[in-house]
Amino acid sequence: MKLIIVAAPGAGKGTQAEIISKHFGIPTISTGAILRHNIKEGTELGKIAQNYINDGKLVPDDIMIDIVRKRLTEDDCKNGFILDGFPRTLNQAEALDKSDINIDKVLTIEVEEEKIVERLSGRLECSSCGSSFHKIYRTPKVDGVCDNCGGSLRTRKDDQPDVIRDRLETYHKQTAPLKDFYEKKGILCVAEGKESIEDTTAEVLKALEN
Repeated sequence: MKLIIVAAPGAGKGTQAEIISKHFGIPTISTGAILRHNIKEGTELGKIAQNYINDGKLVPDDIMIDIVRKRLTEDDCKNGFILDGFPRTLNQAEALDKSDINIDKVLTIEVEEEKIVERLSGRLECSSCGSSFHKIYRTPKVDGVCDNCGGSLRTRKDDQPDVIRDRLETYHKQTAPLKDFYEKKGILCVAEGKESIEDTTAEVLKALEN
């Protein structure tokens, strides 16, 4: 299976990608990680990408396609892959569509916006060891104190409700149009995000196997 996952921040995309990866025995390809690896290794593509980043510009779509294509030629991708973080925009989707990379299905995980705000704004992070907790779903034994090291728990700046809403607005403007694009191609699968990870996984697998 050659799969793209499209979902809003906080919809559980990363968690479900990991589960799907194990279920089907295919790797999750993070374009951000590939980019960082190419830059670190000093590959030709990495050097070109670094020049754009140094100039404060986005890496052009054709270069991102080349980076993805190179990664997909590796042995672990021969039975399929999950693309995470690419495409993010309609232009990238169209560029990918014109390349020789074939995609079987595009999965979207739908979660109500207010539920996403509740999920993300409730996250707590230990200022000392980085352990994660949640005000509702994974409460610490002592309020405001890390179970693991006793450090103080805090809400990250990007998990403030107003920041989350800004991130969701950006997602709706830039990434949500991808759903229409892939629906017209007949490869969009829709799964409803549930309260529990297990219930969401059941919805995801049902959508992918239909």
